[in-house]
Amino acid sequence: MTLPRKRLWRLLLSSLAVAVSVFGATPVARAQANTPLAMHEGVGVDEKAGETIDLDLTFINETGRKVPLRGYFSEGKPVLLNLVYYRCPMLCNLVLNGQTETMRKIPWEPGADYTVLTISIDPTETSQLAREKRAVYLSNYGKPAPGWHFFSDDNGNAKKLAEQIGFKYKYDQRIQQYSHPSVITILTPHGKVSRYLYGIQYKPLDLRLALAEAKQEHFSFSAEQLLLLCYHYDPAAGSYVVFAMTFMRAGGLLIVILIACLLFRLHRQEKAKGKLSNQELVTTR
Repeated sequence: MTLPRKRLWRLLLSSLAVAVSVFGATPVARAQANTPLAMHEGVGVDEKAGETIDLDLTFINETGRKVPLRGYFSEGKPVLLNLVYYRCPMLCNLVLNGQTETMRKIPWEPGADYTVLTISIDPTETSQLAREKRAVYLSNYGKPAPGWHFFSDDNGNAKKLAEQIGFKYKYDQRIQQYSHPSVITILTPHGKVSRYLYGIQYKPLDLRLALAEAKQEHFSFSAEQLLLLCYHYDPAAGSYVVFAMTFMRAGGLLIVILIACLLFRLHRQEKAKGKLSNQELVTTR
């Protein structure tokens, strides 16, 4: 093997290594915090993207009034829904804290651009408790949020809503607490399940794109619509990833194929030259 061919083989091997690293660079590792966590039996999320919730379900708002969900899906805005319970000693607070922090970091405003519905799954919790919880989180949010509402249950409707979005939870009598997943659900302006974001911390870009994606029922040209051309939701990652990665992978594969073709062509040329040299030697003899 001549020196140029050795160099080309080294180039091929290095290109293969790069291609493997590109093909293998899935976002799974970095997305562990955004994927469903292992839960108790019967607890978790059975994703129901594309299904529509019952907008006639009623709940008790923070002022003590019975209100139907329909009144919060009539303004053409996407809805961020989270099912919690207000006396939860840990997980619900972590979810709400993470959600609040992320909401502060995006340019969308609850009320002006989207609606937030926080609903208790505990039928014993009252509207007064919902009102107190709302005051705490609006204070943490740090700016007006007229579109963020806190509800208590009405006649078991929280359980019905949970079933409709695939939110599976159960009450643990032993410790007198609810076991439930840590997730927020994004709904379209018509009440259709659009996206789930898992964990207790949420990337601002993920929330922003999830809301923009849900809002596509009412198309409007915006920066988020342009971002959605560059990003797509990767279920394995539980996050939005750069769509250009697909083109990078395709480009890496194309490079490997081109180098392989070049090596094959050079190999054939060298074999042909070798045969020609042998023929010339025979002729001279």
